[in-house]
Amino acid sequence: QLPLVESGGGLVQSGGSLRLSCAPAEFTLDYHAIGWFRQAPGKEREGVSCINRSDGTTYYADSVKGRFTISRDNAKSTVYLQMNNLKSEDTAVYYCAADSDLYCSAYMSPPDFSSWGQGTQVTVAS
Repeated sequence: QLPLVESGGGLVQSGGSLRLSCAPAEFTLDYHAIGWFRQAPGKEREGVSCINRSDGTTYYADSVKGRFTISRDNAKSTVYLQMNNLKSEDTAVYYCAADSDLYCSAYMSPPDFSSWGQGTQVTVAS
């Protein structure tokens, strides 16, 4: 079983909204940095957003700024990604990633994260 579980993906029309959730598979696990990556067919996995537990600071890729919002419920150890005004180019598999020691930044990359989920498909129809 993967350490993180994502939910909330699906099919939506362009301009629509979806909310993704990410939670640890075991509630005894806790992480400092939890982020979202996405991977479209034929493309590399790219960072979308990330949030730090210690100070609540967040990071967003330029392509999603103003449209996506990441938030964290520390009591539930759950992170949410609210995605508004979705575009066809947002279509991808979205992965949740986490690490106990990492601090989110614009320089984060997939190898920085120790734990991953199975991914959830987001499809935006134009």
